[in-house]
Formats: sequence, C-alpha cells, structure tokens
Amino acid sequence: MRAVGYARSLPVTDPDCLLDLDLPEPEPAGHDLLVEVRAVSVNPVDTKIRLRAAPPEGGHRILGWDAAGIVRATGPDATRFRPGSAVFYAGDLTRPGTNAALHRVDERIVGAMPASLTFAEAAALPLTAITAWEALFDRLRVRTHAVPGAAPALLVVGGAGGVGSIAIQLARQLTDLTVIATASRPETRDWALSLGAHHVVDHARPLSSEVAALGLGAPGLALCTTHSSAHLPELARLIAPQGRLAVIEDTGGLDVSLLKEKSISLHWEYMFTRSMFGTADMAEQGALLDEVARLVDAGTLRTTLGETLGPINAANLRRAHALIESGRARGKVVLDGF
Repeated sequence: MRAVGYARSLPVTDPDCLLDLDLPEPEPAGHDLLVEVRAVSVNPVDTKIRLRAAPPEGGHRILGWDAAGIVRATGPDATRFRPGSAVFYAGDLTRPGTNAALHRVDERIVGAMPASLTFAEAAALPLTAITAWEALFDRLRVRTHAVPGAAPALLVVGGAGGVGSIAIQLARQLTDLTVIATASRPETRDWALSLGAHHVVDHARPLSSEVAALGLGAPGLALCTTHSSAHLPELARLIAPQGRLAVIEDTGGLDVSLLKEKSISLHWEYMFTRSMFGTADMAEQGALLDEVARLVDAGTLRTTLGETLGPINAANLRRAHALIESGRARGKVVLDGF
C-alpha cells in the first residue's frame, strides 16, 4: 500500500525528511477497524515527532493522527462499525499513523463521520475537537464549576490555531461564557471572530492589559494552546483568584510558582492519554466524536479546515509540515486523497 514516512529525523527543508513508501497492508485484530484513508490533516504533533523520534535503524515511521475514511474490514471484537461505514478519528500515538492508504485503529476512539461534510472537511476535526472538548469540559469543567467572583469568561490563547478554532466554537455554542480569543494578524483576528469569539485581543501585546481593557473583569478560565511558557506571567496576572488554566503543549521551563498566590489550578490536556494507557473510559473519545458529528450536522459546529494542499504524498506533506512549523497556519491543514 502507499504510505508516507521517514527514516531519519531531518529538518523540513531536507527532501528526505518525508518519503513516499510502499508497505504491506495491515490486518485488523481485536477491536480494530481497517480504514481506507480518504483525507488527513496535519498537526503540530506530526512535526514534533518527525524531528524528535528517530525510527529504528533501517526502518520507517508513519506519521499522521487525523483521518477520515471508509471502513474496509473489522477485527473479531469490533461491533460499532461495519465495512462501508464512513468514519473520522485521531488515532493512537503508539501505533503507525494515518499517512497511509490503509490504517488500523481501535474502534473505541472512532466516530461516525458527519454526513454533511466531505472527507477533507471531516479530517480537519478529530484531534483538535477531542483536545478542545476534553480541555474545556473534562479539565476546566467550564459548564459545571463556576469560579467564585470571576467574570464568566474564557480566554483562548491562539484562537486561530487548530485547537483554538474548535474551542471557540464549543465554548460559544455550548456554554454561556463570554469567549475572548487571541490573534495577532488581521486575517487570524477575522477568523476567530467568524468562529464566534465575542472579543479578540492581541497576544503580541501584554495580555493582562489587553483583557483588562475589555472591561469584563478578570476571567476565571483560560485555555492556552501555544507558547504557554512565554504567556504564563501574563496569564497569572489576568486570571481571577481560584481560576483554572489548561495547557496542551510541551512547556519547557513552565514556572508554575507564578500561579500559587492566586491558587490558580493548572490542568494538562493530552488527547492521547486514553488510547496510550487503554483507560477504562477509552470509548468516551468515540462517543465524543459522535457528538461532534451530530453538532456539525445540526449546524452548531463547522469544520475548521483552513487550507487543502492536494493529495497525500511526501511532497505535499513536506509543504504541510513547513506551514505548521512556520506558526502561520489558520485553522487546519488538510491533504485529500492518494
């Protein structure tokens, strides 16, 4: 089968950083689905693993943790889907990725694809939707636990990125919170507003002053999707006492002591935790994606596809990785078809 992978960790400017491959077809077992991949999206985790995790000597590693496609076959314990089902999902970090014509995935972390979307539009959603949903509703508990005395507001740092783009929509559509997003360019500001943000402030300026100028009071909730270490001093200033902060990225040098004085709680969100550890509630991710699909088909949520770069091959994936590494992507970068 056709696939794209890498043999050595190389910079994106090196043409050998991603390679077109021909690999054996995988066989589904247990709860697995064998999915014919129709579209994938690229996330920062793809670029980070390419640079940091060298494959075994003489081998290749397949990246990709977002896909939409058609079930071709099922393992003996799979019961939720059958061949011909259209599905979307974010995969498992411990398995080969979705940049392959056929992909094996545990059905418990798979959702039924929104009927109203194309494969490309659906592939933009799973990883970021799971991350944003878990961060907001499982970690920050934005719908069930108000912060005493705080403004009923949520700050989303990096509102035009993949996670920010879906977090804005979830908070705006499923809560009564005032949604404040950050963006630093006119086009990303407009994007965040189009997704439903009530206010957009500039994260290139001091965030505490930017948020204070809105006159809303100190928000009790914040989700930081990018450059968390750099933003933490300002976040500590602007979040209300006893507030809650969620972060999603690797954060070398994060000085959590800045949060002590206000008793601000810090919450990590890592959407691979359930699949990586086979948690007892692993199937919650499949149920979550089914709910996202329902909300999309109802017109409550929309795809966060920002740009489609053509079919799935090494050359186009190199372009996608370069765009992600530039930090200038708006929404999700998608590749459509082999």
